[in-house]
Amino acid sequence: MSPRDIRCEEVIEQLFDYLDRELDEEMQHRIERHIEHCRDCFTRAEFEKRLRRRLGETSRVAAPESLHRRLREVMESF
Repeated sequence: MSPRDIRCEEVIEQLFDYLDRELDEEMQHRIERHIEHCRDCFTRAEFEKRLRRRLGETSRVAAPESLHRRLREVMESF
């Protein structure tokens, strides 16, 4: 399998699914191989990973009860 068998545009389109491990095994592997050889896509993936990690570290505040209540109301309306 060549790292070029998937284009950069395809990697970027599926990057969030890749990072969330929501792709099938074959596509996950194709993107991993591409990122190993493509500096631009590697840089983008690393940026997104670090951003997610940073957001996870800073978002430790619990949502207010009013937000929980509104979300429940919206969900129940469906």
